[in-house]
Amino acid sequence: MQDNLKQTFLAEIDNIKYIQELSNLKAKYIGKKGLITERIKQLGSLSPEERKVQGIFLNELKNFVEETIKNKEVQLRQQEISEALKKEYIDITLPGKDFYFGGSHPVNKTLFEIVDIFRELGFTVEEGPEVELDYYNFEALNIPKNHPARDMQDTFYVSEDVVLRTHTSPIQIRVMEKKNPPLRFIAPGKVYRCDSDVSHTPMFHQVEGLMVDEKVSFSHLKGMLVYFLRRLFGEEIPVRFRPSFFPFTEPSTEIDIGCIICGVKGCRVCKGTGWLEVLGAGMVHPNVFKFAGYPHGKYTGFAFGMGVERLTMLKYGIDDIRLFFENDIRFLRQF
Repeated sequence: MQDNLKQTFLAEIDNIKYIQELSNLKAKYIGKKGLITERIKQLGSLSPEERKVQGIFLNELKNFVEETIKNKEVQLRQQEISEALKKEYIDITLPGKDFYFGGSHPVNKTLFEIVDIFRELGFTVEEGPEVELDYYNFEALNIPKNHPARDMQDTFYVSEDVVLRTHTSPIQIRVMEKKNPPLRFIAPGKVYRCDSDVSHTPMFHQVEGLMVDEKVSFSHLKGMLVYFLRRLFGEEIPVRFRPSFFPFTEPSTEIDIGCIICGVKGCRVCKGTGWLEVLGAGMVHPNVFKFAGYPHGKYTGFAFGMGVERLTMLKYGIDDIRLFFENDIRFLRQF
């Protein structure tokens, strides 16, 4: 009877072609309720002599079944690998696929160019925190508590005394607190304002600049910024200076260049004027020097700030600032 069980097992395993079938066969013979397992459980009802004979035979049969199944599994797995290799054959003589490498984002390209131009003019690069104290973002820049720039419509407040910086001008104060003139540096970085349309986003990049020394004049400011804009956009670019007001500079000016998108004819980006503001600048207000701890009347200086996205739009003829943040590969591949 036991021999019949072994022969039946051998006949069945010969017909096995898949791993799952082998698992089912294993359960049938040596699983918890398998044929051999059940007979081992019945040994207790036999006499001592029969139990000894049957016990030895069943244990040998169980070991034989386990070893046979193990060998069969190795054989089936090797067979699966061979079949998979035949189906997944790779012809290594075929040409490979092209890989597309990323490049600099257009905003970064413009930012790096701005930094390079000012470095050639002797400016260093300084950095500061994006989450800024109210004191550095407003008060030390001569912006009093009741100034409109503090309105929640323009500024993201973290708490009463902490904001997301609205410009990189706070870096000017932080540097002046630590260093004495002569100073000549730019401060590039991200800034945040509550504003969003085709030419504004809640987060954008700005480059602030500061030059402080004895006898620095407005003519130095004008000459340096005209030189910078014509290096960035070409010698023929029209540039104009308009009187303006900033709490931290006096006198203050806004600098426009002719709109490259419409050729100074008027479009939605320049709002029909033919000109687009690209820089705000002016001579450093004496109160700012006072906050920095500089001696009254000893130094003069100028400061300026520009939006990198706006300059990039003009440089590459882009009419919607939101394209910079949509990550459309068709747009980015152009750069």
